Amino acid sequence: MAETAKLPIVDLSSPDHFSIANSIRQGCAEYGFFYLINHGIEKGLIAKVFEESKKFFSLPLSDKMRLIRQNHRGYAPLFAQNLDVSSPNSKGGANESFYIGPLQNSELNQWPSQEVLPSWKPTMEAYHKKLLSTGTRVLSLMALALKLDKDYFEKIGALDQPDAFLRLLHYPGELMHSEEEIFGASAHSDFGMITLLMTDGVPGLQVCRDKFKETRTWENVLHMDGAFIVNTGDLMERWTNCSFRSVLHRVIPTGQERYSMAFFLNPNPICVVECLKSCSSESCPQKFPPIRSGDYIKERLRLTYGS
Repeated sequence: MAETAKLPIVDLSSPDHFSIANSIRQGCAEYGFFYLINHGIEKGLIAKVFEESKKFFSLPLSDKMRLIRQNHRGYAPLFAQNLDVSSPNSKGGANESFYIGPLQNSELNQWPSQEVLPSWKPTMEAYHKKLLSTGTRVLSLMALALKLDKDYFEKIGALDQPDAFLRLLHYPGELMHSEEEIFGASAHSDFGMITLLMTDGVPGLQVCRDKFKETRTWENVLHMDGAFIVNTGDLMERWTNCSFRSVLHRVIPTGQERYSMAFFLNPNPICVVECLKSCSSESCPQKFPPIRSGDYIKERLRLTYGS
C-alpha cells in the first residue's frame, strides 16, 4: 500500500514572499511537487472548465477525431501517448486528451464547433490566460527561492511568449482486459519549467522521489480542494543542476472515471537553458550541457508520440 506524499502547501496570498519562496524551495528540493492555494483563479471558472471538458469528451469518437492532434494541438485518443520511453513496447496511457497551445499563436489551435459547444472556446481561453498569469507569479517566487531576482526568468527571455499548453484529460473508469499492466499515465517526468495540475478529486496520481533507484517507491498525491498541484519539469531541473527535482509521476487506474487539467508552462522555444551559476561548484559540477528549450521539448514529444 503506497504511503501519502506530505507535500508543502504554498499560500500565494501571503504577503511574505520570502516565506513563500522557502516553502517552494522545500517542495522542489524534496519532492519536486507542492500544493498551491489562494492562487486567485475562481472556483466557478475551474468548475466551468471541468464542465466543458466533460462535454467534449462525451462527444462521439468520430466528432473528436475531426480535431485530431496537429502541431501538438487538438485531440489525442486513448493510448496515443507512451510517456514511459524506457518501455517502448508499452501500450501507452489509458487516457484521452485535448491540447490548447499558446493563445498568441491562436491560429494553430483547434476548437470544437461553436454550434456544438458554444461556451467552449471562451471558457478555455479565459482559463489559459489566468493560468499563465498564475504560473508567471509562481516562477517569480521560484526565482527568489533560487536567490535570483524576481524577474530573472523574464530577463533571460523564458517568459517572452512562453510555450504554454493546457491539456484536458479524461481517464475512463472501465478498462479493457489486458495481460499487460495498463496505467492511466505511465511513469514520466514533465518536460518544461513548471506544471499546474487541477484534479477532480478522484485519486490515482502517484510520485516517485528517486527516479534513479532500481526499485521505485511510489507515494500517493492526494487531492486538496481548490488547490493546484504544482511540479517542476526537466528544464527547471537542468537550470538548477538537479537542486529542484523533476521527479517521476504516474496515474494508476482506480476503476473510477477521472478528469484533470494540466497546464505546462514551458520557456520560449529559443530560450537557452543552462546551469545557473549559483547551482554549480567544484564539488557539484554542471550535469547538463546548454540546450534550447524548443529543441529539448520537441525531442521529448517525438519520443512519447512515436513520430
